[in-house]
Amino acid sequence: MRSVPTTGTPFSRRRLLSAAVAVGLGAALTACASSGPTEAPAPQVAAMETGPVELTIFWWGGDARAQLTHQVLALYTQKHPNVTFKETWQANAGYIDKLNTNLAANSAADIFQLDDNMLGGVAARNQTLDLSNYVAAKRIDITKLSSSLVDYGKVGGKQAAVPLAENTPGMVFNKTLLTSLGVEQPQIGWTWEHLISWAKDVSAKTNYKTYGTMDPSADYKALWVWLRQQGMDFYNGNKLGFSEADLTRWFQLWKDARDQKAAPPADIIHVANAGDVTKQLVVTGQAATSFMWSNQMPELAKSTKDTLGVVSYPGDPKGQWARAALYFAGNAKTTHPAVVVDVMNFFINDPDAGKILGTERGLPANTDIRTSVQNSLTDPNMKATVDFENQIAPKFGPAPNVPPNGQSSVRTLLITEAEKVQFGQLSPAAAAKEFMEQAALKLTA
Repeated sequence: MRSVPTTGTPFSRRRLLSAAVAVGLGAALTACASSGPTEAPAPQVAAMETGPVELTIFWWGGDARAQLTHQVLALYTQKHPNVTFKETWQANAGYIDKLNTNLAANSAADIFQLDDNMLGGVAARNQTLDLSNYVAAKRIDITKLSSSLVDYGKVGGKQAAVPLAENTPGMVFNKTLLTSLGVEQPQIGWTWEHLISWAKDVSAKTNYKTYGTMDPSADYKALWVWLRQQGMDFYNGNKLGFSEADLTRWFQLWKDARDQKAAPPADIIHVANAGDVTKQLVVTGQAATSFMWSNQMPELAKSTKDTLGVVSYPGDPKGQWARAALYFAGNAKTTHPAVVVDVMNFFINDPDAGKILGTERGLPANTDIRTSVQNSLTDPNMKATVDFENQIAPKFGPAPNVPPNGQSSVRTLLITEAEKVQFGQLSPAAAAKEFMEQAALKLTA
């Protein structure tokens, strides 16, 4: 775990001295007072502190993220000299274990970074600061964020976190290869069956040196989109939102695609199933498409000399949603809630902060800042990613509920069972049955 030098001059933590502020209705009403309409009291939120405050903040990421985050925190201190930061960051591996340990020991940072695989579990234990009243009081300004994106930070009806950036599933394809073959490039709105038929033709045209499409049967987000397109969801509360028969159909769809050689054999698929960007088949030349998050396209492009493109996953785009690429959450036990909230708002809505952060965590959540960042981009792959997000956003469906505790284990289980089908160890029906039984146990653990 690495620490970044404290921003500004450090101060000792002080307990919040200001009382919660509530806007009353004025003097007490008399019995004969008018019964006309009255305004509801403003939400109760903590007042901003004017004395010295040191906040702790914890995130995962690489050196670039650390540098940019540090710059934004330094800018906040420049604008609010009474506030300084103790910054700690590390690689993704082991991050959630470290965070959970610190939360259990009451030593967690005031502000910490999460993704949607982590948020449900942490928030369900009431370890995140409830931001609902701060949003209602406009201390966190969400007017330039899509409602779908904001809703994807709610757990149990409470605003548990705020989105730092936005992305959505994207099918990345090799434009250079498809142009050389003289075949149509994938389009938004293709059906899954159309994709597989098209992929079969691509495989044949390359003499099976490059297959038409990656097999995403082990990819939880591809399954999730496919389910939503049929009126279902991955989860229903803390249970699965689909049946054994539904998962059997999904596994069968991709077994048929492999049998038709529209998708590669299991040994090739297996290498990409772990999610390593550098090993995705669209950049290793083994498939013309890969199923990723849209904001990963620029990173994929670094691993190939070919030109890439990105479209939505097949099927109705309403199955997709504005996903928070990452969140900031506040520690429920912080002694500086008002300052914590103000820092979060700064990351989302301050134009200068937006310019510094760019697209490192994903596309800016604030649409005005996104436009400003987009206009300054010179990387064609980043431009293409922002263009795609802007194009697809009006077609998004409502945000699903944040995944429940156990999501990470369920994701791993899906890979395990999908690979059993890919390698011919189990039939689609047998693998689906095994998945449903084991997933139910993981979600109740």
